[in-house]
Amino acid sequence: MASSLENLETQLEMFIENVRQIHIIVSDFQPQSQSVLNQKLQSLVHGLQEVDKLKSQVQDVHVPLEVFDYIDQGRNPQLYTKDCIEKALAKNEQVKGKIDAYRKFKANMLLELSRTFPNELSKYRALRGDE
Repeated sequence: MASSLENLETQLEMFIENVRQIHIIVSDFQPQSQSVLNQKLQSLVHGLQEVDKLKSQVQDVHVPLEVFDYIDQGRNPQLYTKDCIEKALAKNEQVKGKIDAYRKFKANMLLELSRTFPNELSKYRALRGDE
């Protein structure tokens, strides 16, 4: 699997470099550059065909749509993973805080119930097997 991804990455890098070179040729076009431009365009078409051939080898790779949003916004897609981890950590802290609050509430409630209803609480604990 890794070699398929590496092949795709190599093809895409070559494609991007080819597009960059075409941009340079076109931005300062000279009639004598036509044959070089034609070669680069043929190479571009060939690169797309190579990428198309590789698509079946990487079809089981799932990319969250949000990653494409990051790319569209000009952000590094690796930041998506970092942001997800940070959000998960923040949510984890929030949930941990709620759990701690519920534990404190339960302890206080049991303390007050034991003061107010000691017999009933003893029966409750006996039924639960908490004694």
